[in-house]
Order: sequence, then C-alpha cells, then structure tokens
Amino acid sequence: MKFRVVLSSLFLAGVAAIAAAQPPVIPVGMDAYLQWERWAYQRIGVRAYMRSTYDRAGGNERADASHFLYQEADDFNVTLDVQSPGVLYFVRYNHWHGSPWHYEVDQQDHIVRETTTADPLDPAQGSVFLPEASFPKPLAWTWADTKGADLSWVPIGFSQSFRMAYSRTFYGTGYYIYHQFVDGAKLSRPITAWKGEAPDARVLQLIGRAGSDLAPAGASEIREQSGRLDLPAGRVIPVWNDKHGPGTVRALEFSVPRDQALAFSNARLRVTWDGRASASVDAPVALFFGAGVLYNRDNREYLVKSFPMVVRYGADRVYLSCYFPMPFFRSARMELIGADKDVRDIEWKVRTKPYRDAANQAGYFHATFRDHATPEPGKDLVLLDTAKTEGGGDWSGQFVGTSFIFFQAAILNTLEGDPRFFFDDSRTPQAQGTGTEEWGGGGDYWGGEDMTLPFAGHPTGAKNAQAAVSEEDKIESAYRFLLADLMPFGRNARIQLEHGGVNESTQHYETVTYWYGLPAASLIETDELMVGDETSERQHRYASPEASAPYDVTSRYEWGPDTFQGKEIYPAETDRGRTTKTASEFTLRIDPHNVGVMLRRKLDYSFPNQRAEVFVSDGGSARPDWKAAGIWYTAASNTSVFSNPAGELGATQHVVQTSNRRFRDDEFLLPLALTQGRKAIRVRVKFTPVSRPLFPGYALPELAWSEMRYTAYSMVMPKFRP
Repeated sequence: MKFRVVLSSLFLAGVAAIAAAQPPVIPVGMDAYLQWERWAYQRIGVRAYMRSTYDRAGGNERADASHFLYQEADDFNVTLDVQSPGVLYFVRYNHWHGSPWHYEVDQQDHIVRETTTADPLDPAQGSVFLPEASFPKPLAWTWADTKGADLSWVPIGFSQSFRMAYSRTFYGTGYYIYHQFVDGAKLSRPITAWKGEAPDARVLQLIGRAGSDLAPAGASEIREQSGRLDLPAGRVIPVWNDKHGPGTVRALEFSVPRDQALAFSNARLRVTWDGRASASVDAPVALFFGAGVLYNRDNREYLVKSFPMVVRYGADRVYLSCYFPMPFFRSARMELIGADKDVRDIEWKVRTKPYRDAANQAGYFHATFRDHATPEPGKDLVLLDTAKTEGGGDWSGQFVGTSFIFFQAAILNTLEGDPRFFFDDSRTPQAQGTGTEEWGGGGDYWGGEDMTLPFAGHPTGAKNAQAAVSEEDKIESAYRFLLADLMPFGRNARIQLEHGGVNESTQHYETVTYWYGLPAASLIETDELMVGDETSERQHRYASPEASAPYDVTSRYEWGPDTFQGKEIYPAETDRGRTTKTASEFTLRIDPHNVGVMLRRKLDYSFPNQRAEVFVSDGGSARPDWKAAGIWYTAASNTSVFSNPAGELGATQHVVQTSNRRFRDDEFLLPLALTQGRKAIRVRVKFTPVSRPLFPGYALPELAWSEMRYTAYSMVMPKFRP
C-alpha cells in the first residue's frame, strides 16, 4: 500500500513538474469570456496594445479627437493599422461620431455603423450598432446606455491584418485594444478572420448574468465559510483564515445593514496570500468593490452591476460581491480595518475550490490602492509601479482593471486626463488613451449621469455640486475591468493616468489597480544591439552594407506635454542609429528554454509606415538557413493628419501636424519554431517600403527603415515556488 502511495506521489510530482515547465493555454476570442475562470492564468506569448486618436503633441487638442494616422480617401480616415495575426477585443467611440466605420479584416472591408448615422443631427434614441446581430448587447452598447459612448467588446479576429477607418471626421475620437500572439503559442482555438458572424450565444448569456452570482457553488469540491462580526473604529479584525491551500477564492461577499453602508465605505479590506510580507489586497471597501462610496442617491437596486464586482441594495441590507478568481498556494488571510466609525452586523462569506495546476501558471490577485492627495503638476499619476510594489523586483501577470475616485466635489472637468500604460521596460506607452471618462466607458463626462455596465461604469457622483444632496453625493468615481482585453506583462508594469488634460488638475484622486502577478519574470532580456555603436555592432555581427552612416537624434518619446507653466517636464535626449532602404542582419542571444521571443526596436518615428519582412536562422550557423518570421510593420509616423470640421457632416480636412516626438519602441513576436532550443538567432530585416501619402495629393516623404536598438526578450516560465 505504501509503495502505491509513493508511486502515486511521484507520478503527481512528475505531472506538476511538466506543467510548471509549460505555459498555460491562452483563451482566445470567445473563449476569453467562456473560460473566465482562467482570469488569473499567465498569458505568456501575448502582447496587448491600446491605440487611440490622442493628441500627438502630448496636449489635449480637441479632447484628443480626430488625429488620424493617414487618410486614404475623404471617407477612409485610418485610426488603426495592424499587420500580422491578432484579435481586436475592444473599441470605444464618442457617441456615433465617425460612423460609418470601416473594419478591414484581412483586406476585406466590413461597414459598421450606428443607427444615428442616418441623421446625426437628430440622434436616434435606443440606437444600436449595425449590423445588430454582429454587435448585440451585452457585448455592445451605445451612448443611450453609456451616457456618451459607443462601446463594443465583440472579438474581431484577423489572420493577416486589420485596419479601422472613420467615414466622417467630426469629433472622431476613439481607443482600441487588441492582442497579438507568438506563432506557435498554445491558443484555445485558432485565430480566424471575422466575417461579421454573431457572437457565441453562450457568451451573451454569461455576460448578461452580470450582477448575479457567477461563481460555482454547491459542488462537493466547493468549500464555503461565513460569519458575522462588528468592526470597531480603528481596529484590525480577522475575518477569514484558510490554511488548506492550494485553492482559489471564487466568491467573496459582505453585507451590512443599509444604515451602516456609509460607515463601511472607508473600512479597509486587507488580504494576504501565502504569508507574504505584504498584503496583495489593501484598499477601501467601497473602492475595492467598484464604487467610490456606498451612497445611493436615487435608491437604485444596483450601485455597481459589473461582471466581477457587484454592489446591490436589498430592502434591509447592502450586498457587496467579488467574483475575481483569486488563487493561493498555501494559505490566505483576510482582515477588515475600521475607519473612523464603528460598523455593526457585518456578514461575510468566502467560497473556495481546490487549485490543481502548477503554482507558476497563475498569479496572485492584487488590488493596489493609491491616495493621490496632491498630484504633481505636469506629471502623470502613477497608479501602479510593480518595480516598487510589495518589495519590488520582477513581476509577471496581467493588468485587469481600475476603480477610482477622480473628484470629491462633483466637478468633472478633470476627466480630460489620458491613461498611459507601460509594460516590460518599454518607454513608449503600449496603451495610450484619450481621456479618463473614455477609459471608464463614457463620453463627454457622462453628461453627469451615473451608469453601470459589465466592464465599465460611473456608479457614484452627482451631476454637479449644485445638484448634490450631500457631501457623499459629490464623490465622483468610475471603474474599468478587463477580461478579454486584459493586458499581460512579463517583468514589470507601470499604470499611469493624467490628472486633467495636461496634468494640471489639483483634485484629490484615489485609485485601486487590479492585477494578477507572481514575483518572478516570464520575460527576460537576453541581449541588446545598439546600432551605430561600433563595439556593439561588431559583437552582434551587424551587417547592412547600404545603411546610412550613424546619425544622432535629439528628441523625446510620446509622453505628456514637454513643459508645464514654463517648466520643462520631459527634457529631450540624444541617441544614435542608422537607416536602411535594403536590409540588415544581426545576431542576438536568447534563452534556449524560451517559449517565445520578442524583439523590441527603438526607432526614429519620423520615417512613415516602416515595414519589413523578417527572417530568422540559427545564430551559430556559418551559413544561415533563412526562415520567414513575418511582417514587422509600424504604421504612420510622428506626422499625423488632423480633421475636425465644424459640423457633423462637414467636409474632411487635411491639416498636417508633426510632433517633436521621434523616439518610439516597437515590438515583434518571433514564431516559436524559429527560437525554441536555440541559444542565439541570426535575424535578417528586409525593408519593404509602403508608398502611401499622408492623404491623397500630399507629397510622399522619404521612406526608410530606422534602427537604433534591437533588444531580445525571451519568454520563459516564471521560476516561482510559494
């Protein structure tokens, strides 16, 4: 019998070791919703990007609207241009502006519009996306529900390329989130080109259940614990302690009498996983559950009716529920910390189930609170910097949302601030938005109205100070949750938000950033070539016979305004590089145990539409055996075209704008078959020019491939033991 037990233990240990060495399957397309219980699992082999119509000069021109990459025709104004396979997971437009929109999938044009398009001067109440079957609720919503925006979370797959273009340009604002994947990564399904098909009915049913209990219950493996307590002011009270790991929290619920809700708002929830030195959840209760305050002005049933967070008002009690899956591997400890008032009769409930995968496959759930009492003029608020969080160091995981108070006096103009997110050492924001209320799913400050949707909302705050009926009614808050459109990172994440259009707001912000992470890297830098540096070029066998001589560039990256009130905030810096109009080759070291490799290039963005064919061979071979790796394409340049006519149906304009930001970091994912098992790779980049003017009739600028630095990052399984 003992022999059998030993064999069984050895077998399970072997299975665990194999699992620990392999990246988890990545849910793709509709599976990103249907497999939502895998929210916590690492997305190794995925890169997420958020592009938008932001003001390229770093300001807030026309509220970051109508800045186009290029115009192919007056009714084809391009805002997004991607080559290589991927999935578009989210789009946001201000009202119906820009419609009809072109969704060009693998060069096949699909027209998407909103019902108000027919007569934009007479908005259609109850408007919908058209074709409606392709964009149904609850994955798509228009301004009537969102109070200012047209939103779609319908996955749009493309196997070769995707372009988005606006037919009309008046107030053409928007932002878009898409994913790209390592060729050969373990996907839950192949990426196929969207042809206008309706979303999976199971997804609509699932998202339609937002506000209800989504987590599994009742099965034999489910363990539920509950209790009741009072919370004295200023006291730390233990709530729940589980030493039965590994497990996953599937539901966390509190309820309080309605007359205790305000007092409970500012109590703090603290959760510590596996006895770590720092709590991973440490946030005010109301903000953690998606609301700035538990104040219900108009006696709604739901203050927050989102997919992962719910705040529901019953006849006698207020119920707060969280359905983010939260893995732990040994233990979990939950505490409440009293604020300035006693809270009586708190009921709590925690539901868990066993966790059976390797510990390095999923991340701890985090809710990182920051109190921005005095924002620094000219500088973004930093909501999260994993290099300085919970002891710092490397973290791998994914960013999955924010909840934030942006004003405490019922004034909404601070919402002009743009989100900017940086991942894995990139100095260019991989995510650049157009405004705070846009990030929260609204538009034009929501018109001061409240709304709550599965993944975005403005649950609290009066229309203005005059309309507020109490001090609590002046607290303006919003939330944004990411599921299919989550943003993975492999070594670090920095989540930033402008306070006001040019970081001028002095308002008191409070923010909670939701993320999954393990304190170990899944992306490691293995080599870097500095083009234009003689020693580095020799070490990496750089060869480009027709490249330009090295030249210096003094410029900036695309951050906020260069100066604020006469003070320079972001000084220019100098770097060196070359350009080529033919090809270049170089060798980079990689980790032979990689499960993917990402190349990052620093480039001079003044050269438009840089496109190249990439080939890879073994770096140790004397005679390269080149294999095609794909197309590396960086759309547009630091020169864009602005078109914002005076009226809804005004003629398209062609206003050329060139920013002083020439530096950009761009990324390319190499196929797994060309990197796995190799210690080094030889890369050949063959320039294939895109001869496209900024708009018809505009002079074609000089075309070239710019290269200042190439950095190799190897994707690996995190070395983590709880």
